[in-house]
This record gives sequence, structure tokens and C-alpha cells, in this order.
Amino acid sequence: MFNKKTDKNKSLDSNLEYLLGKEDKLKEKLEDNGYLEPFSDDLMLFMSLVKDYYKGDYRKIPFKTISAGVIGTLYVLNPIDLIPDSIPFIGHIDDALVLKFCLKQARKDLQKYKEWKQEQSATKDKLEDKNDTDKTDNDKTSSDQKDSDETGTNLKKAS
Repeated sequence: MFNKKTDKNKSLDSNLEYLLGKEDKLKEKLEDNGYLEPFSDDLMLFMSLVKDYYKGDYRKIPFKTISAGVIGTLYVLNPIDLIPDSIPFIGHIDDALVLKFCLKQARKDLQKYKEWKQEQSATKDKLEDKNDTDKTDNDKTSSDQKDSDETGTNLKKAS
């Protein structure tokens, strides 16, 4: 009657959609909170992973890793915590601890994703360079052809 895998994927997809919609709020919270600053690079890398996972561009990640990151990020975004964020100094400590734990669970997979992302970027740069070179060569060929056509027209006029 119920398919656990399908239900799990639907739940993950809805959490990913929600998380993607809260990216600006997450960035704001990272900027405003000194306790979370040490995790900002990893968290932004995780958000990039979430985007690529959601689009289907990168799926080489275990379910437990993506779910650990989602849980940690949602906990940070949730105003209802074990220690309320409104308590000065200690209000964000629980957020930092949960985030640290979740990112630690995902560290190896985040590193693999980072390497994949760098490879994608390098490949894209190579393609852009090749396209620029091809365009320059085509422009030069077109210009040479135009010069040749003009020279031929001038020779016809002279004769």
C-alpha cells in the first residue's frame, strides 16, 4: 500500500524545496551570527549541493548525507530550538552544535561534491575557451573571405 522509498523521496523533495526557498534567510542568519560563521563555507557548499541534487545534476550522494545536511540546516532556520535564539550569547550554541554534527556527517561527501563542482567548472571554462577560439577563427575566416571577395570584385572592375 505504501512505498517507503517513494514516501522518503517525496519528503526529501518537499524539504529541499522549502530549504531552497529559505536560502536568503540562511545567508542572513550566517552573517548575523558569530557562532555559525565557522560553518558558513560548508553550509553554502551544502546549499549548492542541494540545488544540484534537486535539479538532478548531482546524485552521487547517499540519502543519509543529504538528509543530515537538510536536518541541520532546517534546525538552524527553525526559530523553535532547544535553546531559544532570543537568549543572548547561548541562544545560538545549540544551532552551532547541531550544524557541526550534521556537517561532520557529510564532510566526505561534501568534499567529493566540491571536487566534482571544480571539475564541472574547469570543463565549462575549457568549452567556453574553445568556443571563443572557434568564434575568433570563424570571424577571421569570414573576414578573410570578405577581403578575398572584395579583392576579386576590385580586379573585375579594373579589367
